[in-house]
Amino acid sequence: MPGPRETARLDTQGLRDAFLVQDLFARGELRLVSTDMDRLVLGAAIPVEPLRLPACREFGASYFTERREMGVVNLGQPGHVRVGGERISLETFDFLYIGAGNEEIRFESCQDSRPIFYFLSCPAHASFPVRRIGRGEVQPEMIGTAAFATGRRLSKYIHPGGALSCQLVMGMTELETGSVWNTMPPHTHSRRSEVYLYSGLADGVVVHLMGEPGQTRHVIAGDLQAVLSPSWSVHSGAGTRPYSFIWGMAGENQAFSDMDPVELNQLR
Repeated sequence: MPGPRETARLDTQGLRDAFLVQDLFARGELRLVSTDMDRLVLGAAIPVEPLRLPACREFGASYFTERREMGVVNLGQPGHVRVGGERISLETFDFLYIGAGNEEIRFESCQDSRPIFYFLSCPAHASFPVRRIGRGEVQPEMIGTAAFATGRRLSKYIHPGGALSCQLVMGMTELETGSVWNTMPPHTHSRRSEVYLYSGLADGVVVHLMGEPGQTRHVIAGDLQAVLSPSWSVHSGAGTRPYSFIWGMAGENQAFSDMDPVELNQLR
């Protein structure tokens, strides 16, 4: 992961190679991307036949969640996640928290259905129970305003007031009709890293702002593409059509309000 100085010198392709995750979703496959950003790992599974979450040499563990936790969201049609002997059904935008110590994890489709599973994982020093969080269980928080094209619905799924975890915080934000900006005005949070996965864009794009506030850069993100946001970087964007994004964080704490605000006149 490049630091601020290196990032300021990268060209467009260099920025995309370092911070944009493309080609994560493939029918019939489970794909993983490991980062050195708070040891976050993101992955996707679109099962035709059941797909088993493998052990990874990079963890030095005998199975994936031996010392890790993870959050899963279904972005597609109904499907199942099998955790040990339990088969858990997920509808569209349902989440699932899986704590450390669950050795057998599989992603499965329903008959004539195509689920699209996305997950985020981070190290965990304690184990918390597996919990499904249905979309209907979460009360969205309305933030931003239509007048400034920032109206959006923020839904927290994995957090201290919802599904408990060791350090993972995860949820979803949906833009209101007529709004295009997410996370505006922007912020950084020097104690946590974050990943945005954009969805619902179809053939549209998001112009995602990143970098230090005084020297911003941008990447163009498409549908089902993720942007990695290290702790020193702003993370904000404007879309060309209605969209949503799955956000996930890990780091020193789980306080959602632990942000370092950036005034608009500080942006360059």
